[in-house]
Amino acid sequence: MEAMQLTETQIDSEVLFSGSFIHIHRDTVALPNQKHTQRVVVRHPGATCVLAETADQRLVLVRQWRYAVGRALLEVPAGKLEAGEDPAVCALRELAEETPYTASSVRLLHTFYTAPGFCDEKMYLYLAENVQPNSTLNTDEDEFTETVLLDKAAVQAALAADEIADAKTLIALQYWLLHRA
Repeated sequence: MEAMQLTETQIDSEVLFSGSFIHIHRDTVALPNQKHTQRVVVRHPGATCVLAETADQRLVLVRQWRYAVGRALLEVPAGKLEAGEDPAVCALRELAEETPYTASSVRLLHTFYTAPGFCDEKMYLYLAENVQPNSTLNTDEDEFTETVLLDKAAVQAALAADEIADAKTLIALQYWLLHRA
């Protein structure tokens, strides 16, 4: 069976909003059937997230208020890429900024798109190696996080209680529960 042609081709693009790190475009595209339609797309520089496990097999998570959803969530440390930044460097920096922990290195586990129906954000999931409680960095001035260490049972309880509800953390925990814990 031959694969169906699914490609949509951009004809025009209009900037609707340009912010400090996201830009919203309304693109006119040609569909596979040659008809035209519009797509609104959020352009994002990409981000990293870090699965960090302490020597005593507890995950390093952060509790952070998420204004868009109106509640605090437990999440893996994460942050956006700076222009031209290596995702591995970003992952190491975000772990050290958001928590008291550092890692000697990180290993890429997977990449994924966070919301491909309307956003081009690509996220890089890293596994932190040699995690130590020795960070001297601080969070950004508009960022407030609480470090939370959870063992396997506590992770499962937090999942059951809907304390963990964002996609990047669910993806990271799926890996950890299947391969590490």
